Amino acid sequence: MESGQNSSEPDLLIHELTENWEKDLEQIQAYIETFDHTEVFIVSENSDPQVLIHALRVDGVKEFLPAPLDEAAINQALDRFLERQGKKQQKTTGHLGQIISLISSKGGVGTTTIAVNLADSLKRKPNGFTVALMDMNMVFGDIPMFLNISPKHHWGDITRNIDRLDEFYLSNVLTRTAGGLDVLASPGYLEKQANLPTPQVIITLLELMKKKYDYIVIDLGQSMNDSALQIIKMSNRVEIVTIQTLPCLSNASRVIKSLLENGYTDQANLYLILNRYIKKGIVNLQTVEQGLNQKISLLIPNDYSTTMSAINSGQTLQESAPKSSIARCYNDYADSLLPEGTEKRKKKGWFF
Repeated sequence: MESGQNSSEPDLLIHELTENWEKDLEQIQAYIETFDHTEVFIVSENSDPQVLIHALRVDGVKEFLPAPLDEAAINQALDRFLERQGKKQQKTTGHLGQIISLISSKGGVGTTTIAVNLADSLKRKPNGFTVALMDMNMVFGDIPMFLNISPKHHWGDITRNIDRLDEFYLSNVLTRTAGGLDVLASPGYLEKQANLPTPQVIITLLELMKKKYDYIVIDLGQSMNDSALQIIKMSNRVEIVTIQTLPCLSNASRVIKSLLENGYTDQANLYLILNRYIKKGIVNLQTVEQGLNQKISLLIPNDYSTTMSAINSGQTLQESAPKSSIARCYNDYADSLLPEGTEKRKKKGWFF
């Protein structure tokens, strides 16, 4: 239901015209003036072109279906209706179903830290956004430790039971934190029968999650298998995480080149995060951008002690050090992803 819509107002009204079709259309017009968010489908046995013309002139009438009804035509009309509803919902909630994937240029660059704190910062916004955090690190999935949770399930359960997957089953597999963040953990160890998700499983899972969540933040780590590549294809934002060292920058260059040249994402959806930024580092910002041929979208300051304190206590930075510069950086990062018109912090922070 769209924001501002009366709870008693239907999304769709299907009306079959009688012989007195002009009177029917007048009544429909009066109804639409009261419930202006409702779409109307007209069903009519009268195939006179004048009936069609007059019907489609009524505000809110989106489909004219001749009787007797054809099943294929009904399905096509409903598909168009659902697409329009999805666009309305997207305008209302902003970035409904936005997938944000974070990729490590090298192990230990802080991708999980960024994923956890971004998801937490988004969830803390006063707009009531729904946020899910997904861990695709097969063996080294540390998200539960970062959030001090003990998941009973992980995405391996979905892979094994993909035929059962619906919103109810998904809710049971996810683990909710005290702050309302829903976490889809990884197995965290190498199973004898790993049941790695196939690209089709990923499609099924993420399409369902997009309907349920405003934001889905995914920690891909260094994964570049078929399932990870499918996630990248479906992502609205692909964030490459690197630091100011030549090995990491070299790896980041290869990742960017591979993703772009093979069509897994495009330049408009690709972003570069420079983590643990040191202003007087050996490799400066200009060198980074020129070497990678990629603008830096976010600088995260180097605050190792504050970050490690949060990790070791199983807390996010917003919980353990909300007034720190690095916590404010994540808050600004989340602000940059909010829909237009959403109240945001005025400070630009570390964004370029």
